[in-house]
Amino acid sequence: MSILVTGGAGYIGSHMVLALTDAGERVVVLDNLSTGFGWAVDPRATLVEGDTGDEALVTSLLKAHAVEAIIHFAGSIVVPDSVSDPLGYYLNNTVKSRSLIASAVAAGVPHFIFSSTAAVYGNPAVTPVPEDAELRPMSPYGSSKLMTEIMLADTARAHPLRYAALRYFNVAGADPAGRSGQSTPRATHLIKVACETALGKRQHMDVFGTDYPTADGTCIRDYIHVTDLAAAHMAALKHLRGGGASSIFNCGYSKGYSVLQVIEAVKRVSGVDFAVRLAARRPGDPASIVAASDRIRAELGWVPAHDDLDRIVTQALAWERHLARRNAGA
Repeated sequence: MSILVTGGAGYIGSHMVLALTDAGERVVVLDNLSTGFGWAVDPRATLVEGDTGDEALVTSLLKAHAVEAIIHFAGSIVVPDSVSDPLGYYLNNTVKSRSLIASAVAAGVPHFIFSSTAAVYGNPAVTPVPEDAELRPMSPYGSSKLMTEIMLADTARAHPLRYAALRYFNVAGADPAGRSGQSTPRATHLIKVACETALGKRQHMDVFGTDYPTADGTCIRDYIHVTDLAAAHMAALKHLRGGGASSIFNCGYSKGYSVLQVIEAVKRVSGVDFAVRLAARRPGDPASIVAASDRIRAELGWVPAHDDLDRIVTQALAWERHLARRNAGA
């Protein structure tokens, strides 16, 4: 028996593969390498280059590797891009997820873990936001993920498929052992952008919006270490294997930092006072969103081990330095 990880050559997916292989699981990675990297996949896993929307390929993998669980990361994730290219996001995040779910049902795969997002909440009326809050996404990205959650819920009612949808808040950091990190060129993650600027990879960075109804006028987000997020998936897999019911879980620390607070943390840890420009708001960005994480802690027994902003920044900086050396030698 094995586990299929879609998007396993990407940032979060590669950390998930590490967690699974470290635990002795047999892992098959399916990735089209449009934003991921083959070298980021742990060599203990089997990498197949292909698309999650290719039902014939997916079906053959599910059968050939006796897949008993799918962990689905593949998709597009940049909120502003989804506003300018909504149909592309609905194709990549929703239509292809539908194909993957159909393949899982046809092959009798019993467990499915979905990479969802806090963007399904939009600009929540209450923060920290619980899983049963009103869902009102502000971008096609959030809507595309919510549509997949709905498909999973409907499918689970009609077929013997149980699922966990994990709603990520802001993922950051890198593998503490230095084996993987955020490697995507032109990534938009705040901590990565700030680290790149601190190391001179960018001349400056922009802060999008300084007039939000927050203490310093910039957006507030809940930053979760990527290794803690992988641990949350491991806990969800254990839950489903143990007969647990389908459910939805927030993945965050239940505390938030503003954009300016994060930038100050990167300046403090790096020792570099880099250039920051103030810019207009971006479409689709809520003012403040922080996770209520009671459910995942209580039901899955998830206990974060890396809940420290300076530690997250330190490991992100270390990965950026490693990536610079790797790219220089390429």
